[in-house]
This record gives sequence, structure tokens and C-alpha cells, in this order.
Amino acid sequence: MSQTLLLVDHDVSINSTLRDSLPPHAYAALYQIAALATSESREDAAQHALNSALAALKVDHGYLLLLNPDTGRLEVEAQCGLSTGVDAPTFEMGQGLPGWAALHVQPVLSVEVAAESRYRPLRENTHCQMAAPMLIEENSLGVIVVDHQEIGGFSTQDLELLVMLTDEITRVLRRIWLFDQLTDKARQLETLITIGHSLVGKLAPQELFDSLTRDTQQILNAQACALYLYERAPDTLRCVSLSSSRDITIDQAEHSADECLIGGSVRTSRQTEYADIQSPGFLALADLPDDPDLHSVLITPLVYENQVLGALVLFADPIQRFDNDTKRLTAGLASLGAVAMENARLYSRVFQSEDTLRKNAQLTTLGLLSAEIAHEIRNPLTVLKLLHGGLGLGFASDDPRHTDMRVISEKLDQLESIVTRVLQFGATPTANLHARWNFVDIINDTLVLLRLKFDQAKIEIHFDPPTQSPIIEGHQGQLQQVLLNLLLNSSHAMPDGGSITLNLETAKSDHFSLNITDTGCGIPKELRERIFDSFLSGRADGNGLGLAIARRVLLSHHGDIALVSTGPEGTTLRITLPLAH
Repeated sequence: MSQTLLLVDHDVSINSTLRDSLPPHAYAALYQIAALATSESREDAAQHALNSALAALKVDHGYLLLLNPDTGRLEVEAQCGLSTGVDAPTFEMGQGLPGWAALHVQPVLSVEVAAESRYRPLRENTHCQMAAPMLIEENSLGVIVVDHQEIGGFSTQDLELLVMLTDEITRVLRRIWLFDQLTDKARQLETLITIGHSLVGKLAPQELFDSLTRDTQQILNAQACALYLYERAPDTLRCVSLSSSRDITIDQAEHSADECLIGGSVRTSRQTEYADIQSPGFLALADLPDDPDLHSVLITPLVYENQVLGALVLFADPIQRFDNDTKRLTAGLASLGAVAMENARLYSRVFQSEDTLRKNAQLTTLGLLSAEIAHEIRNPLTVLKLLHGGLGLGFASDDPRHTDMRVISEKLDQLESIVTRVLQFGATPTANLHARWNFVDIINDTLVLLRLKFDQAKIEIHFDPPTQSPIIEGHQGQLQQVLLNLLLNSSHAMPDGGSITLNLETAKSDHFSLNITDTGCGIPKELRERIFDSFLSGRADGNGLGLAIARRVLLSHHGDIALVSTGPEGTTLRITLPLAH
């Protein structure tokens, strides 16, 4: 490596080359520095490396300065010789001999600092100083500075040795930094996976919002983290969750996106940052916290399938630039949050659909049972009307019994009207009954409704549809209700999880069958003979109508249901239905 040596008190420059031979103490220092590559701490490695370099140069005072990309200044990373209580010095690029060496990426030696106008004293009794830049691909990331108490205390050979030591220190520190970066990225990935599992498992919206802001604020060590939801149609933003290290409040009313700092970010779907929201131009915005000490903001949109759901916002105390790691990690957390929010929304829709189906099941039950009861009532009612009409009891109009007979006749007619309406309520719509449906599609639609519920219950579904799907003629909603009842019954038998297997058999020419097998606890022996009876249930919270309804619906479709087997290892039920002609 070729460097230019600048002698401040002599207007000369020479090429610095590595000597063929070094004194033993120099070799020892290089070896000690190289061994630091396995150090666990960058700070410790920097200090030990500086100590070794100073020992090789036989001096006691020196400094290792690193360039802070946020401030553009050289800041002390390790030092020897500064008095206790003295603030660590910093240098602008180009300031003093360290700043000159870093800016011009050249080593520099001043044999007499008193004659150097660029010299900036760091300590008393320094008369000679040299500095060598820490270079990576011709870019300066810092500088090593050593002081001597005597004028001319350092020679050009000492500067050459410093350059060589600085190169080795730079190589070692770079290796440690790269390892730290990999470790940080692995830790961030692990964190994202852990938080992802946690967020996906939260289905209550507010619980999900609070968990996302709390985890983000703690992981990134921010003063505050807020979550805003975005409504595209009215173009509004609303803060729905805030996590902070101190008492901070944000207006949680809906505001127009035009009145909010976050509006631009959600409209463009881009991560943005602002250095100081306490500037006059920001104070009128409606979505900012009421804390005057919060300055810097990082806004990260939550995007799912190109749709902006909201934004995750970090607030920091001092004016600062957010580093790339913070931006990437926040973006990852925002992506996880968007997926979790969509998952919670879909889960809510599934439960709404399931609730609707349950209500439909109750109506179906009411219709079927009421129709059965009404049918049983109609026969004796008809007999009563015939007997009443055949008695021929003609009472005078002023006889009280005349009024009684009239009232009896009216009430019998009223009862017949009620029975007729009940029978009509329980009737199956003809149009729907005779529609043709792909039975595999009915199965798949039902499984979609139950997918998230079964995932949460740790229940696996196994269904391998046949190449040629059977076509059924019937009522789609009722058939889907049958499958829903049977699958939910199976899930209730597996509170700790398990599996459900659906096997569709189409070997027969005029009928097909569907076997539903679970790995549950089985049906109690005393109930097996009556499982299809109404109001018979093996669960404390059951109404005993699910299997009864299923059988009624299947019989109305010219099919049936049977218990194939049951026991401690599971239960198999078989549905049989005719193929459409």
C-alpha cells in the first residue's frame, strides 16, 4: 500500500513502503491485533488494538477516532492519556491533523506541533503528533492519532509503522463489525419471527394494535410508537394505539389525511422520516403527540396486497437520522402487522359467516321441527272440525251456547290457518331443491369457512377430491349446513387438536358417499343408538339438533347418514346421496 507522508516542518513528501524487516515488538503488536478478530466486543477490540499500537510505537498517548455518519464528525472510540473528566474530543472532517488525515486519506506527521496552524491540542505536553487514516476501499472511516512529548519524537519510520498497524486494526475491526452486523441481522430475523407468531395469533383488533406498537417501541428502543389506521374512502387517519416510555397523548379522533403528517406517506406507500417536527411548519398538524421534546419521526406504511391499511410511526427525543437497520426492521414489523391485521379481519368474517350459518341452522331446525309438529296437529284438528260441523247443534241466537259454538268454530279455523302457515314455513323452496351442484365445490367452500377456526384449534384437514366430482341435485345451503354441522361436531370431539379426513367414494352408479373420519374421543356407548334423535347431545353446551337436522336434510334429498365406527381413536360417519340424473 502506497501512502503519502506530509512533514509539516519540512516541505517534502515521500513514499511509505513496508520494510522487509521489523523489530520483534512490532511483530508482537501485529500478532496481538490480529488475534482480536475473535473479540466479542467492538469497543474492547478497539481499545486493545490501540494499546498494542501504542506499545509498538513506545508511547503512552493516543486516540482511535471513528467517523459518525449521522453527524459527519470524528468521535473517540478508544483512547489512552486523556485526563479523567475531560470531554472526549471530536473533529470535523479536515479539522486538526486527525481531520486532515481523514479528509485527504493520507498519513500526516508533525514533528513540532507548535509550528503547525492546523494542530488542535487535546492534552498538555504534546510536542509531536502523527495520524493515519483507517481506510476501506479508499474511504476513510476513522483515524488513529498518537502523541509524543518531545519535539521530533516520531520519525518517518514510526509513521510507516503506524500506517501498517492502522491497516491491520482496520482489517480486524471491519471483520468484527461485519460479524456484529450478521449477528444483529440474525437477531432481528429471530425477533421478526417471534413477533410474527405472536401477532398472527391475536385476533381481537385492539389487542393486535396494542401488541404491535408495544413490541415495536420496545425492540427499537423508541420514545414512542403509534399506529394509525387509514380509511381510503373518506381519506382519513385515526390513531388507534400508542406505546410510549413516558406520559404522551395523541388525539384519537378521525382527521383528514390533508391535516396529518402521515397523510403523504400513506398516499405514496413510502417510508418517510422527518428530522424535527417541532419546527413551526409542523406544529399545526393534527396527528402529532403533545410532547414538545419529541423531534424526529419515522413513518412506515402498513401495506397488504398494494392496499395501505395505515402507518406505524416511531418518535425519537433528540434530532437524529434513523439508521438503515432501524428502517428495515420497522418495515419488517409493519409488514407483519399488515398481514396480522388482514388475518384478523378475515377471521372475523369467517366467524360472522359461521354465526350466520348457525342462525340458518336454527331456522332450518325450527322449520323442520315445526313442520313435523304441525303435521301431527293437523290430523286431529281435521277430525275436530268434522265433528263440530257434523253435530248440527242449532241453538237459538239468544242462547249463550250459540255464541260459544260460534267462537269454537272461529278458533278451529284459526288453528287450521296457523298450521297451514307453519307447514309452508318448513317447506323447502322448490327452485333451490332442484338446482344442480358440484359436491366437491360444496365441500371446499365449507372447508374455507372453517379453515382459520381449525388452524386455531390445531386441527388438520385431509381431503383428496376425486378426478370426477359427483353432481348433486338439491339445496346448496342445506347441504353445506350438513357438512358444517358434521365437521364442527368432529372438532368438538378434539379439544386438544387432531385431524379430520374426508373420503369421497363414487364407485356406485346412482349414489355416492362421503366418509368423515376424526381422531376424537368417540361417541359414548349409551348414545350410539340414538345419535340422530332430536335434542340428544353428548356435550353440556349442545342442543342435540346438529345430527338430527343433518339426517332430516339428507332424507329430504333422498339420501341418508350412518355411523360407521366410533371408539377412543376416532369416529367415522358416512353420508350417502343420489347422483343427479
